[in-house]
Amino acid sequence: MDTILFIFYVLAYLILLFWGVRMANLYGWMSSANVLLLVIAALIYENGILASGSTIGEGAVLKNLNFARYWLHALFTPMLVLFAWNVIKRAKVHWATNRKVGFLALLIVIVLISLEVFTQLIGLELEAKKEYGVLCYRGKEMGAPVMVIVVTLTLLISSVMIWWKQKWPWLLIGILAMGGGSALFKHVASGAIMNGTELVLMISLIATKRFQDTST
Repeated sequence: MDTILFIFYVLAYLILLFWGVRMANLYGWMSSANVLLLVIAALIYENGILASGSTIGEGAVLKNLNFARYWLHALFTPMLVLFAWNVIKRAKVHWATNRKVGFLALLIVIVLISLEVFTQLIGLELEAKKEYGVLCYRGKEMGAPVMVIVVTLTLLISSVMIWWKQKWPWLLIGILAMGGGSALFKHVASGAIMNGTELVLMISLIATKRFQDTST
């Protein structure tokens, strides 16, 4: 069942990627909001590896593919801070239009990536694990990293701002749905359900970009 879900996620993210590229072609590539495409591409890779792990089989190939999965997560997920800043700026929140705030957002991204590399990736050891029919390599659980907390907080702030300034509640709903879903499905006998909450968030992010592209 989990393998089927991961395949579904890959297809869903491919649709989101196509949608995002189409919007970039229509409204311009020179926008920090387009970092969302990198995050979506990383999620396509992640869910694809999880879906095909049992087919590839245990060994060095699958282990290295999973190492890449961890690296893509560390390198691209922090870029959502830039997306959050872009959302606030386009909502015409005065302080966010200051160029220094943009540089600060970029600095936060660099710090988060560095922190993730030095605390999560250097010395990372992966072990083969099979759950619910899915074979992958996982590292030791270390709790929620600082990076995930900071990214979530910046997205939450941006969601409140866009709701206040542009009457768009769907980004906030997507973030709350992800958090609520994670808590609700925590004890469900599936390793793929949690990835579904990420998909809900990404749908709300790209829908938010479309809303701002077509209204500004």
